[in-house]
Amino acid sequence: MNRKTLVLPAVAGLLAPVLVACGGSGGSGKHDAIVIGTTDRFEETEDAPAPFDPAAAYDIAAWNVIHSTFQTLLRLPRSGTDPVPDAATKCGFVDRNSEQFRCTLRSGMKFSSGRPVTVKDVKFSIERVLAINFDNGPASLLENIDRVETPNDHEVVFQLKTPDATFPQKLATPAAAIVDSGAYDKNKLNKGFEAVGSGPYKLKTEEQDGRVVKAVLSKNSDYKGAVKPQSDIEMRFYDDSQAMEKALKDGDIDVMNRTLEPEQIGRLGNASGKGVKLTESTGQEIGYLAFNTDDPAVKPKAVRQAIAQLVDRQALTRDGYDRTADPLYSMVPSGIAGHQNSFSNQYQDPSADKARALLRSAGVSTPVKFTIAYSASHYGQAQAKAYKALQKQLNSTGLFNVQLQDVKWSQYRAQTAKGMFPAYGMGWFPDFPDPDNFIAPFFGKDNFQHSPYRNAKLEALIPQSRQLAQRDAAAKIFQQAQDIVADEVPVLPLWQGKQYIATRDNITGAEWALNGGSELQPWELGRGA
Repeated sequence: MNRKTLVLPAVAGLLAPVLVACGGSGGSGKHDAIVIGTTDRFEETEDAPAPFDPAAAYDIAAWNVIHSTFQTLLRLPRSGTDPVPDAATKCGFVDRNSEQFRCTLRSGMKFSSGRPVTVKDVKFSIERVLAINFDNGPASLLENIDRVETPNDHEVVFQLKTPDATFPQKLATPAAAIVDSGAYDKNKLNKGFEAVGSGPYKLKTEEQDGRVVKAVLSKNSDYKGAVKPQSDIEMRFYDDSQAMEKALKDGDIDVMNRTLEPEQIGRLGNASGKGVKLTESTGQEIGYLAFNTDDPAVKPKAVRQAIAQLVDRQALTRDGYDRTADPLYSMVPSGIAGHQNSFSNQYQDPSADKARALLRSAGVSTPVKFTIAYSASHYGQAQAKAYKALQKQLNSTGLFNVQLQDVKWSQYRAQTAKGMFPAYGMGWFPDFPDPDNFIAPFFGKDNFQHSPYRNAKLEALIPQSRQLAQRDAAAKIFQQAQDIVADEVPVLPLWQGKQYIATRDNITGAEWALNGGSELQPWELGRGA
């Protein structure tokens, strides 16, 4: 979700300058398409030249579109964590070590270009992601693939480098989306906003100045797979969530999800019976503070531990998110197997005296001066409020002199990857609902944050856990990993978001429209009483 970042409800969306509002349901019900409002922004930039190319896209907004327009061999079901066949009729490991995975391709599928979907397209698509290996892209999800084989016209076999019981879930992500080998170059990205897939919808966009100003998802009559779209979808873009909220209440749009600010959630929750309904569900997106452990200010472990000792998460979720998020004491959120409150266990209640003792014992001079960066343009003003509250918590002790820097999202990812900030706020939507996806992407040589932090014991736990097909058994390994993270503090978990979607009261399927990773499932939406 890069990855996914990228987070909080992560949720989070990219706040866009005004984009064109096109079409509309108006409140009259004469428009068949369901109109979804969003503050996401899809634009071509140097860091993201192909927003809808599966080889590059690794954020929640783009994945929403890719899930709708491309097929994967497997797809997560409406509820639950075990993937079901989509472009495949069946898939499974064919060995005891979880190193060989075989899928049988569904017959009769077509790309939006009209070309048939073949096993060669599947092989091409996977190898293309790995060959391009785009910075901030999803290639890391597939890096354990040794080779892809097509022994006949209807089977694909994945030979893995090491055992990986999570591989079926990785195949269900847009990283493994099947693209038309006749429309995509194997070694470079397709620039622009084209999406040539075989998914439940066909995408048509209108662009202006390198950004999408209109997007329509039309039901794909040639689609053969696991979901059944109820309606065509139109995406309407807004410069801020307040304008989007007004459009929902006026009946100009039917659905509002990204991004809902905390104060809006309260208002919309009280609007029941006035043409609007708000649906709440548990979420798995997390917000956290990442450290550049090579930066002199935060390189000493005692500095990071002192910050962990001071942070009051209850106050952050109250002051920043109006209690629409919950305090988080581990990188693995509650609701995921293996979650434990490692940071709470180690640091207990916030204490300036304990933080002072940590710094003194390490010979660290105070106040420790450094900058925390964040991106309100991506994560919303709630994140800005939360980090201002964190700044106050740290500086009020006299142990820290923290400055804040709000950075536009178009520069933020590249700058954090280059180590330009001592600490920076991030969000994470899971690629798939397993504790592996809250640990593995953050640690190791090729971690998606480009963090210099290394811990050999922690990195050894990840491949060990992937040998266990029973994921409940793997949970104990991830509990060890969480304890290491709490002690070393290369990242500091802060909050776990809840999921909200607001709709007009004649829209059905809202309770199924978001999966556990906050990805939109527009095929669930329909019109009814």
